[in-house]
Amino acid sequence: MTSLIAYCRSGYESDTAKELAERTAQQNIYGYPIFRPNQGFVEFPFYEPPSETFISNEFDVKNTIFPRQLIWVIAVLSDLEPSDRISPILNEVTKHADKFGAVWVEYPDTDEGKGLAKFCRKFAVPLRQALRKENYLTKQEKLLYPVLHVFFTDFNTCKLAISYPHTRSPFELGVCRLKFPSSAPSRSTLKLEEAILTMLNDSERRLVFRAGARAVDLGACPGGWTYQLVTREMYVEAVDNGLIDEKLMATGQVAHFAADGFTYRPQHHKVDLLVCDMIEQPDRVAKLMGDWLVTGRSLHAIFNLKLPMKQRYETVSQALLSLKSRLVKLDDQFSVKARHLYHDRDEVTVTVVRQS
Repeated sequence: MTSLIAYCRSGYESDTAKELAERTAQQNIYGYPIFRPNQGFVEFPFYEPPSETFISNEFDVKNTIFPRQLIWVIAVLSDLEPSDRISPILNEVTKHADKFGAVWVEYPDTDEGKGLAKFCRKFAVPLRQALRKENYLTKQEKLLYPVLHVFFTDFNTCKLAISYPHTRSPFELGVCRLKFPSSAPSRSTLKLEEAILTMLNDSERRLVFRAGARAVDLGACPGGWTYQLVTREMYVEAVDNGLIDEKLMATGQVAHFAADGFTYRPQHHKVDLLVCDMIEQPDRVAKLMGDWLVTGRSLHAIFNLKLPMKQRYETVSQALLSLKSRLVKLDDQFSVKARHLYHDRDEVTVTVVRQS
């Protein structure tokens, strides 16, 4: 496997490419990115093949920022005959010893790529049957096995790739699709829900989201993030000069404070969780979150960093470096993750969980 593909949001190819180059170089593994603007993915060929350990265990998509999914290319098939696209795929699969737990037929998550969506869904059915007939695919989907990705870039060209259970996103296209709750006051609620479901593990969710725990939501109006906290039976100090949704206020779990998020202090001196989706400069927000965590005003934090038009990867990296340099001086240990989530737009979500 001499090439990696990273799925990403359209328009973020350059940022994804920079991140891949930096993260692989940190492991003394070198390559170069290939992409077109707005194509929704980056291909990253390596000068020398990485080790199997690096591929299957070490390079985890959950520890990256901009990639949605990481897949390892085993073949590129072009000029496929519309009458028989399956035979060339089977021929390539025979060269690899892996038995696959699933096959995902995918396409770039772009306006152009979505034209392939219906075809990919239909093509997946006979391909799955053919792979099972030849015993290359488990009888039922098993995501603890490697997954075969058939990534179509047009109707007659696909890249065959493999992903591994410990390093991939569990979602096709790397996309966690959530249903908007009809009682939520804004669609921003999906950003926090996705962060909770995909960026925290089970023990971290139990630690942070305890019934009866206290939280502060800075920049809360109209209450999209507060909604997620209330549904988890937390008590929330919602800080914003705007109004908070009446149904949230009626729960008795929300106290509204019309105040400046940068000067507000919690009513009971400290809280379990600080959340923040304010539209502010990312360095200011990172410093504010650090202030709360370092002084103990909050045990944990989940927040968004709004991104500039240029040098987005550099901006996020600098903000995270500044925050981590402050946290490392404390006795407690922190798990810090940053992800460009599917429900984010021009922003990155950061979770900080105090481990001890």
